[in-house]
Amino acid sequence: MADPQQDPDRSMNPNTPNGLAAGHTPSAIVGYLDQYVVGQDEAKRTLAVVVYAHYQKLLGARRTNASIAKSNVLLVGPTGTGKTLLCQTLSNAIGVPFVTADATSLAQTRYVNEEIEAILLRLLGQAHGDIAKAQHGIVFIDEIDKLKSAGGQLRSTSGEGVQHALLKIMEGSLVKLSATQAIDTSNILFICGGAFVGLDQIRAGKPNYGFISIGDSANQRILDKLNARIKPTDLIEFGLIPEFTGRLPVIANLQDLSRATLVRIMTEPRNSIYQQFCDMMLAQGVTLEIAPRVFVEIAELALEYKVGARSLRGIFEEMMTPVLYAVPDLPQVRRLVFSSLFANPKLLDTAGTEVKNPVAW
Repeated sequence: MADPQQDPDRSMNPNTPNGLAAGHTPSAIVGYLDQYVVGQDEAKRTLAVVVYAHYQKLLGARRTNASIAKSNVLLVGPTGTGKTLLCQTLSNAIGVPFVTADATSLAQTRYVNEEIEAILLRLLGQAHGDIAKAQHGIVFIDEIDKLKSAGGQLRSTSGEGVQHALLKIMEGSLVKLSATQAIDTSNILFICGGAFVGLDQIRAGKPNYGFISIGDSANQRILDKLNARIKPTDLIEFGLIPEFTGRLPVIANLQDLSRATLVRIMTEPRNSIYQQFCDMMLAQGVTLEIAPRVFVEIAELALEYKVGARSLRGIFEEMMTPVLYAVPDLPQVRRLVFSSLFANPKLLDTAGTEVKNPVAW
């Protein structure tokens, strides 16, 4: 699937005469996501189907002049598992404006409605001032779990108060941005995300479904899927108000990242950190070679930090910093070889002779 930024004719834009571009089926959207996001296959499929159905419904509504019922999405998963990356890549795939917001920031301000207006202004900016395009964009609100109800706070500054403030725009309303501009949020797709620490304990105390015959494997799979599903009652017990959970009918789980997945994240995507540094070094006439063992060592460190993929870049950058400092002053270097994260890399010239690195390690 072509990069929509390189091939705008293939972006999924509901404002074009033909609506959904050819090839933008759910499977094609997943194929695009696979180029940039490793793992989380179930969440990818869920998002692809929701987005496809959302814009198809918009096309149908335009033909019949009817309103649509939106299926906003809740992404539940530990920090660093790719929630923001999934949404950002999804917006690139379909060619619509996209902005992110932090629910924690909303909860810390006394002027929630002004902050919400600021989010929509940023969306309008991403649409280059085109209101019609902005009204078909995607807004991702992260750390939504931080808005859980808490007693003893003023309604305007509590998490519950922010939930109530978000209800209106998530369902669809006309928001005035200036004296001459207003944006209708009815067709904006809202995706919320959060780690929801403690939700597993809530769910563990609930009885599982057991009313389906499990005489064959197909029925067992259905039963397992039902029992794995996060229910609105779980979210309400966690601290979200019923009205807010009702605005998020689709829930997708993101899984913890394994060591093998972290290694793949560093090496497989089209814009992987490894590829970025390979291109950077190649521009200086140097070939970067990193042994598979190094990626495993970086992944093991990242697992220790317990923030998912977020720590990968920091560890990788720390490994590369000394050589990035030295190589520009060593024009004879043609190969840079890392055999271990915990050993000095080798700087080699054209003949394969090691070049002394003047930087202290």
